[in-house]
Amino acid sequence: MTSQYRVNYHLRSHKRDNLIEFIKGMLLTPFVLHPHDEESKATQEQENANRYAGIFGSIEMLIDEHRELLQAGIPTHSRLAKLVPSIGTFFTRLPLEAAFRHINRTNRISARKHVPPSFNDIRRILNMAQVMAIAPELQLVTFDGDMTLYADGQNFADDSPLTVLLIRLLRQGINVAIVTAAGYGTDAMRYEQRLSGLLRGFAKEELTPAQVARFYVLGGECNFLFRCRADYRLEFIDDTMYASSSLRSWTDTQVQQLLDVAEAELADCVRRLGINAQILRKPRAVGLVPHEELTREQLDECALSSQMALLRSQGAPKSEPCDVPIPFCAFNGGSDCWVDIGNKLIGVQILQEMIGSPPQATLHVGDQFLSTGNDFSTRAACCTCWIISPHETQGILTELDAILFQS
Repeated sequence: MTSQYRVNYHLRSHKRDNLIEFIKGMLLTPFVLHPHDEESKATQEQENANRYAGIFGSIEMLIDEHRELLQAGIPTHSRLAKLVPSIGTFFTRLPLEAAFRHINRTNRISARKHVPPSFNDIRRILNMAQVMAIAPELQLVTFDGDMTLYADGQNFADDSPLTVLLIRLLRQGINVAIVTAAGYGTDAMRYEQRLSGLLRGFAKEELTPAQVARFYVLGGECNFLFRCRADYRLEFIDDTMYASSSLRSWTDTQVQQLLDVAEAELADCVRRLGINAQILRKPRAVGLVPHEELTREQLDECALSSQMALLRSQGAPKSEPCDVPIPFCAFNGGSDCWVDIGNKLIGVQILQEMIGSPPQATLHVGDQFLSTGNDFSTRAACCTCWIISPHETQGILTELDAILFQS
């Protein structure tokens, strides 16, 4: 009963990625129709690899066609849009066949007899394809914080292997930014504490003023921007200093009215679900912080309830959180639930305009790409890599580093 419930829960729209599910279904056919023969394992493995590679090659062509029709202004006419109606924008080509062969050399997906290519296999292949495609033109890499660069609720450790990889990006002339939901207002010291290991790494490696000036921190999704100084400290940048403040023209009165709605909805969730939790109010956010561990279903309920309440309050119940007068982000944070004014879409766009980095030269790395996650909106602004842990971030950056230093 529990197993079937979990299966059904994952079939719900907010727990699925339609492109990955489509690819997964395509790969299931050769897995089922061409079982392994015990007497010719090596040959069967190679044949399976070629079949999987052929499918990825076909999907690669579907994406190419979709991109061409998008440029022509008729993306809904593409075959991919008919097969996956919710498909979005691809800012670069995706060399999926080459990415599969690269991943398969290590993970031996084609050698498996009992476990077909999985959601996570396909997610990693998409990540690899995106890294291969964007590396030659890369100008800006943005990262989520928790569960992307460090463990949930923890600080950036002094011995993190990510320090060296991030420093190598900065030395390559690539801008690096952390775009996080953590909102400490204009208090630079709070962000410095969370990133202490990384900032000490900058100092230890004696990065130049020009190199550290390419490092940014954007807190509260898009509300508090900081830049690293020559002394390896963070300096707050007032939003009057960058052009994208026009994206956030709402007044403080409007913000507080919207947060009132969110706070009331979260309080109703606490009462309705019998949750033992505290409601925290910040200048541009309100959150539900439980006193005991909650299930993901409870957190998803809080996030989706808040989302619907805020859409209704702005007279747009059928819109997306990015398409209303005051954009917001209501998300399941893994152990808590928050509603932020603004979102990471705006945050990435702020950095893109400051740096002059177009979508096809910008990469966002994060772990929350389901519709109840706060990285989801960045797909409309740039290329993305969906990871699930700092270890996977390390893998992505290692692959990226190898390509950058080959070119």
